[in-house]
Amino acid sequence: MLAHEVEILLVEDDPDDIELTLHALEQGHLVNRIQVVRDGAEALDFIFCRGGHSDRDIDCRPTLVLLDLKLPKVDGLEVLRQLKSDARTKTIPVVVLTSSKQENDRLECYLLGVNSFIQKPVDFDQFRETIRQLGMYWLLLNQPPPAGAAAARRAEYEDNRAG
Repeated sequence: MLAHEVEILLVEDDPDDIELTLHALEQGHLVNRIQVVRDGAEALDFIFCRGGHSDRDIDCRPTLVLLDLKLPKVDGLEVLRQLKSDARTKTIPVVVLTSSKQENDRLECYLLGVNSFIQKPVDFDQFRETIRQLGMYWLLLNQPPPAGAAAARRAEYEDNRAG
């Protein structure tokens, strides 16, 4: 799969949740271009085109990031913080999909700029339906920023770094 073909970046370390999410998206015929990363460090490398993902173009962004909070190496809050604080990536929609019931996690995510916070349903059918609705909304109904927005943000980022 080419990096520019990624529609969803799934950041999840639980193999069962990965399988359920992929199955639900496939059943809904919503997407077939998904990149799965299993920890926060790899998510940041993918998004910012570093390490094993240095061959990517940062302007070829995923349409949506599905982000778990409890991740190895770098937690989901830090991934969200870095994504939303960088002019090149702040417009990428991020949906936190977590088992956390902590109100402070939800508050922190919204303060950092998350687009949506969803607690993972425990029931398989509810989980599948939640993922189907997520995919339908973010991939089919939602209108992303204009195509030139990424390039404009990148120029802004470069200007800020230089100044």
